[in-house]
Formats: sequence, C-alpha cells, structure tokens
Amino acid sequence: MIRLGAKGEPSAKWTAEDIPDQSGRVFVVTGANSGIGFEAAKALCAKGAHVVFACRNVAKADEARALVPGSHETRALDLSDLDSVRAFADGVSDWRIETLVNNAGIMAVPRATSAQGYELQFATNVLGHFLLTNLLLPRLTDRVVTLSSGVHRAGRLDLGDPNFEGRRYTPWAAYSQSKLADLMFAYELQRRLTAAGSPLRSVAAHPGYTATNLQSKTQTYQDRIMAVGNKIPLIAQSAAMGALPTLYAAIVPDLPGGTYVGPDSFRELRGHPRPVGSSAASHDRTAAAGLWELCERLTGQPFTVPT
Repeated sequence: MIRLGAKGEPSAKWTAEDIPDQSGRVFVVTGANSGIGFEAAKALCAKGAHVVFACRNVAKADEARALVPGSHETRALDLSDLDSVRAFADGVSDWRIETLVNNAGIMAVPRATSAQGYELQFATNVLGHFLLTNLLLPRLTDRVVTLSSGVHRAGRLDLGDPNFEGRRYTPWAAYSQSKLADLMFAYELQRRLTAAGSPLRSVAAHPGYTATNLQSKTQTYQDRIMAVGNKIPLIAQSAAMGALPTLYAAIVPDLPGGTYVGPDSFRELRGHPRPVGSSAASHDRTAAAGLWELCERLTGQPFTVPT
C-alpha cells in the first residue's frame, strides 16, 4: 500500500512503477486516444486493468489502442453532446466499473455551441462529465477522478451566464471558468458522497504544463507560441509525466476524498504528483451548490448520490 506522509504528501517521488496490480479492475477514461488520457490508459493497461477508451473519434481511439498491450476497448462518447453521453451510459448499464476518469476536454477554442446549444467548452468540460458521472455513479465501486487545471485560479464562474450570452466571450475566460467548475464539482461531489455515507470518493487532478495537442486548437497565434513552449524541456513536461497526477489520484488507496493532485515543482508546472491546494473560489460551497443545480437543469437530469 502506498502511504502518505504527515502532510498528506507521498513519502517518495511517485511514478507509474508504483501502480500496484490492477487485474480485474475496470477504468473508464474519457479522451484516452491522446495526450495524458492515452498515457494514463496505457499505464493502467500495463498493470492489468481493463480500460475503456471513451472517445469522440472512434477511429483515432482504435489507432491509439493498437499501440497499447493489454485489455481494453473503445466506446463512442462525445461529451459535448448530452445524447451521446446518455447512449454511452446505456451501453455499460450492467457493468461494474471501479473508477471513472473525467479526462477529456477542450481548451481556449473559438466560440462555438454544443448540440444542445451551450457554450462548447462549458458543455464539453463540465456538463458532459457532470452527466456522465451522474449516470455511471451507481455502477462505480471506487472513485471519480476529475481533471482541472492550474488555470482554474483565473476562473470566474458566472452562474447567471455560463454560456457567455450576455458577456464578452474570450476563449481563455471560458476555459478557466470550465476548469474552475470542474474542480468545484469534484469537491461538491465529495461533500455529497460523505453526507450520503457512500464509500465512493471524488478526487481531482491537474497535469501542470504538459506537451499535448490540447495546445493547438485556439486557431490563433497562441498555437505557435505554445508549440514552441511544448518543445522546451524546462517549460513543458512529457505527456507521460503529465499523466502521473491523474494516475496518482486514480490509484493511491489511502488518498482521501476531496484531494486535489498536481505536480510538485514551483507553481505546479511540472514534476511528480502530490496533493496541492486550490483557489478560494474553488472552495465556495454556496457557488458549488448553485453550479450543481445549474448542471442538473442544463443536463435535464437530477443527480442523486447513492448510499
């Protein structure tokens, strides 16, 4: 068993080699076809887990899986489309799933709307994962891991206008709002699990600055700047390193619910995983309850936490 130190930190630098045998355990990883999702899925498969690559692009997911030894499968899941989320959940309705990893996301993209008419980053990063967690929770036996970002500290959650209909849209404002909302959801879910006496845990993680294709979708000059940063080892770390906080959050047996995991270096940009802090806004319980109610309304699905 992996033990935490007196301050809740790992006693040594944690790596994927520290993952114990995962034979017989099922993990659903959204966005597992590339980046940190792929690296997390690969590491879990290497330890014997059965991993569901839950991805929008089935062909790319199958190409990614072909590179990974072990037990795995592809399931179609477009998180921006709530109908797709429901179809995915229906397809695994009789499964036992140990852990759901809410990894997939989009970052700082030009303004667009989802199939249901919601701002695309909020729809994909927040609403899709909220509904997915809601529908899969009765089948989970261990925990939910939700990916946030260090950018959550710049986020401003506007519960009255989450879709930027009455305020000026900027890609980074929408992204930081979505990542703050993801972290608030993770904390609020844990509070509700605790209140219900559930043995399940909700934890969160962020990868630091990791070189992935996430940084190539802004359709602005920023893509070129971030592409350069991705190639500088002192700035960006590899996707395999960026996946370690996700894996740590998903695997460490005695990790308390409500923990947020990130890299251990200065400003949490890179390094090995450890529990980290988050912004005051992320701990605003009144706003988190409002976010929960908003997500229930926008997804059209009441969220009842099972005992």
